[in-house]
Amino acid sequence: MATILRSLSYRYQWLYDSISAVAALSVGGIGRFHRLPLADLPLGREANVLDLCCGCGQATQVLVQHFDRVTGLDASPRSLGRAQAQVPQAHYVQGFAEAMPLEAEQFDLVHSSAALHEMEPEQLRQILREIHRVLKPQGYVTLLDFHPPQTPFLWPGLALFFWLFETETAWQFLEADLGHRLGDLGFGNCRQRLYAGGSLQVLQAQKQGGGGLGGGGLGGDR
Repeated sequence: MATILRSLSYRYQWLYDSISAVAALSVGGIGRFHRLPLADLPLGREANVLDLCCGCGQATQVLVQHFDRVTGLDASPRSLGRAQAQVPQAHYVQGFAEAMPLEAEQFDLVHSSAALHEMEPEQLRQILREIHRVLKPQGYVTLLDFHPPQTPFLWPGLALFFWLFETETAWQFLEADLGHRLGDLGFGNCRQRLYAGGSLQVLQAQKQGGGGLGGGGLGGDR
């Protein structure tokens, strides 16, 4: 069940943006927050990019600065309308992440920012399979989302944030090992980087079939 503050944040753009900006201070601000998943990706401007669960286009706005072909997908017509108004350079598609109305093997990069923790466990499994389906061979996936803090004193703050703005799916997400799930689906060269005391993770992985980020299995940077 969604909290009152969560419902209000989706209704009022200024509240959502304010919450996002405050949360991003732990990694140096909202701009850096959205650039973290793109670090070291060997992709040029011509890459075809999908911003999965794009919402109102906060991450899309950063992606269009790096790539010429960006598609935003979201289930909410209201969010897509806001994204279109804010980032008209991108193309937008309405649809569910677990059943994307998109052809297979068309994207060089699928990116998702702070969205997967909102999904039920079975939805999450379906979404990861869909990401693999729409990626080209050797294409990349980048996922930015919550992670169990490595510093004990950060747990109360995260718990309060979840209580105010999230649902039980966020707690379930903390138990999901995304790196190994991606490996089971056929991704390799998986790299995990942790930020904000370990409470935020960035995962990059490559659909098997070529070289890439270097190394196999799940690497880690702090």
